[in-house]
Amino acid sequence: MTYLRTVLLAAGLALPGLPALAQGLCGGVGDNGQWIGGTEDMSDIATAAAHLEQMALVLMGNEYVANFTVSAATDVRVEAEGRGAGDPVIDLRNAAGDIVLSDDDSGGNGAARGEIFLDPGTYCLSMRSFDGTPMTGFVRVGLLSHEPLTDGLMTPPFEDGPVDPMSWGACDMAATVPISPGPVDGMLGEGIVFTGSAQDYPFLSFSITAEQMLTITADNEVADPLITIYDEFGNWMGENDDYNGLNAQVDFNYPLWPGTYCIALTALSDTSAPITVTVKSYDQAAGLIGMYERGEAAPPLDGSYPVTDLGALDTRIRTDIQTNDVTTWFAFDAKQGGLIVVEAVTNGMGDPTLVLYDDFGRQIAYNDDANNTLDSMIAARVLPGTYMIGVRQLGGQQQVLTRMLFERYVPAE
Repeated sequence: MTYLRTVLLAAGLALPGLPALAQGLCGGVGDNGQWIGGTEDMSDIATAAAHLEQMALVLMGNEYVANFTVSAATDVRVEAEGRGAGDPVIDLRNAAGDIVLSDDDSGGNGAARGEIFLDPGTYCLSMRSFDGTPMTGFVRVGLLSHEPLTDGLMTPPFEDGPVDPMSWGACDMAATVPISPGPVDGMLGEGIVFTGSAQDYPFLSFSITAEQMLTITADNEVADPLITIYDEFGNWMGENDDYNGLNAQVDFNYPLWPGTYCIALTALSDTSAPITVTVKSYDQAAGLIGMYERGEAAPPLDGSYPVTDLGALDTRIRTDIQTNDVTTWFAFDAKQGGLIVVEAVTNGMGDPTLVLYDDFGRQIAYNDDANNTLDSMIAARVLPGTYMIGVRQLGGQQQVLTRMLFERYVPAE
């Protein structure tokens, strides 16, 4: 079993169980959550005789939060499984609101799962839908001795593979294939590249002799790669499934210590498809721009990144643009509070997403599919101020004609 404790220290993050620095439960995330055992007293997983579980309904663009406590330091398993085609994503926060675990597909078949050592404290497990659509599912918190909700990825998704199933899900350092015969420090500028299938090369390794900030990518959407990074002591360092389309990427924007690291390579689709794995230096400026391009953060309004200023949104604005998988950004001003509605329509030619931020960079709303179509719509209450809306296409780089509609509604008097 591996733990996140060393990762959090290296990243400068708070450890679970430390006193909360923010107002509200788990930084406010858990204020509207449900105690997973029904009450706070019944939600201590360290003393629970069996797992604790809730049925959860996630409405469009929202999340469900289950709160629990840990009275004694222990290993905990957190899981979420959607009904039907539901694809849940989970985030586990400590009392201060710091995310200490995130997962999308580690439960297998689209379910989410994570195992982590937790110190005493209060924790909040949030579940949301990967694509923002409504979803019904289950969240479960338990000890490792309790019955799991999901199958997990402990069994390789291929037959007659070279991996001992008991070692799947964590790196077997003795079975790794080095991506370079020696340390990679001098090759990180251009990046060192290794290509092979997850079936043939489930474990890769590399070593560094000095502290390095790194970006590790795995590319081939046919394979739908998932990468998990461990250090040489088996400590979990990071994981990603769908970072850019179906490709995977893990950014270490803090220095990793000298040593050997393992990349556990999994294909969630075609296990025989070749996957290109690249290890290179982390580019802070490029990392920030990448977040703007994917809509994960709002760009600044100082002219350093392209944002189309629509001015004051008085009643209605319509504009046609060509969109692709790089987010196109707009800014508009709301002169008074009310309701704004933004639509991105392609009439079946594309699959647009919308994300709305305020001028401070706080995400207000997100939507992928609306009104039983692949088009998107956001309806959100706003206060007077400046807002930014980003639109991008999922699943490809092709240009798609997209009609954007911005409308403002004021409260009745």
